[in-house]
Amino acid sequence: MKIITLTSVAIAPFVLCVNLAQAQSSEPAVFSKNQDIGWPGRAGSVARVPATGTYTISGGGSNMWAKTDDFHFVYKEITGDLSLSATVSWPKPGGNPHRKACLMVRQSLDPDSPYVDVAQHGVGLTALQFRETKGGITQETQSGFPNPARIGIEKRGDYISFWISTTGEEPHPAGGSFKLPLTEPYYVGLAVSAHDNNTIEQAEFSHVELKTLPPLEAGIRGEVQSTLETMPISSTDRTILYHTKANIQAPNWTGDNHLIFNGGGKLYRIAITNGATPEPIHILNASGINNDHGISPDGTLLAVSSGDPSKIYVGPIDGGVFKLITPTGPSYFHGWSPDGRRLTLCGRRNGEFDIYTIPAQGGEEKRLTTSRGLDDGPEYSPDGDYIYFNSDRSGLMQIWRMKTDGSEQTQMTPNDDHNNWFAHISPDGTKMVFLTFNKNIKPNDHPANKDVMLRIMPAGGGAIRTLAKFFGGQGTINVASWSPDSRNIAFVTYTTVYPK
Repeated sequence: MKIITLTSVAIAPFVLCVNLAQAQSSEPAVFSKNQDIGWPGRAGSVARVPATGTYTISGGGSNMWAKTDDFHFVYKEITGDLSLSATVSWPKPGGNPHRKACLMVRQSLDPDSPYVDVAQHGVGLTALQFRETKGGITQETQSGFPNPARIGIEKRGDYISFWISTTGEEPHPAGGSFKLPLTEPYYVGLAVSAHDNNTIEQAEFSHVELKTLPPLEAGIRGEVQSTLETMPISSTDRTILYHTKANIQAPNWTGDNHLIFNGGGKLYRIAITNGATPEPIHILNASGINNDHGISPDGTLLAVSSGDPSKIYVGPIDGGVFKLITPTGPSYFHGWSPDGRRLTLCGRRNGEFDIYTIPAQGGEEKRLTTSRGLDDGPEYSPDGDYIYFNSDRSGLMQIWRMKTDGSEQTQMTPNDDHNNWFAHISPDGTKMVFLTFNKNIKPNDHPANKDVMLRIMPAGGGAIRTLAKFFGGQGTINVASWSPDSRNIAFVTYTTVYPK
């Protein structure tokens, strides 16, 4: 087997470049250039096997993370949409566990450029990494499946998605995607970083395929797929727990480290472990369950919203026969009182949506809001002093709170040109996570399949911080989805998959 070694030529203090297309080969080179990006302590290089198109890339550098990157890049300039896939391996055992071999889409060759990549680490972790702005902080979405047989990255319009496959199966979305508008031309290629500025790490990329994708024709609709994710609020590095072609929504976090979510009119339960699969919760007398459901404070009961018009039922957390609580509909469950005695709900009565409470065993409901427009998403604070909710009474949808008797109704989020929905208070009572749409969404609507943000602020008011941006919407975080220790949240994101 003939191997062509490509000698790099220094053209700048941190730039090394050679034209791969000039190498004679039986398999045309996919990429035409290579160079070091950033300031690796040791220069990188690349060799290519012409018969198979395998690239062996040696890269130095301290990392590809935070605000700048150090790595060796084999690349080309490109316009339009694309898919890039490869099988990645580390020919030398051991090495730095955090070394990275990546498929990358990058705005520029600057060390602090915006980019998205699929990175396969030395320990087998595979993740979608991204930097949204020049000099911004890098974030990631980790796959729950280590060491896939093949990885891929696909750009469709402004969205870049993450693909994997195991041995013998076709590539499929891993679940991660990120919106990164790029100015054309941009760069696409293969990258290796040693994660140690004093050494070189080597990765092999075999069966490399770069495909230019045709523009999407008007009227073509993709298939929207769902991803269940978790995220620590300290680092905001996301983990993919479960991906499916089905539409799923609204995870609840249980005390025994499971998530309960809805899909196709049913509820499912999944363990928060790699490779877990969901199991159905069989509710015998309530069908058409929507995304408004929740777990009682003692962890023994479920409240669900079901039917058309929606009504609220309560029953055992493991399923069975449930009791009808609200004979009047539509009624949408949103929260349990901390003592488990009352439910709070959004109900439409006489053409108006308002906030109500009702005994958890059934009985007379109590109306708490009377403003015209939409009041929705009510949830008790853990100390039982307040009910948080969202309302469009001040123009755009904003987060409000009130005493549990309906008094002292106070706006909590500022009028910042966003629509804010579904406030969820951390179990320790200190923080509030909520879903944010842009200002063009109608205040009385919270649709699916939109660009959204998860944002966080102190429960008593204060500075707002963005946790994540993604393609999401109505089913992302309808219900309380904090982990019991107040360190993590669960949510659902969506990816549009188009025919190749």
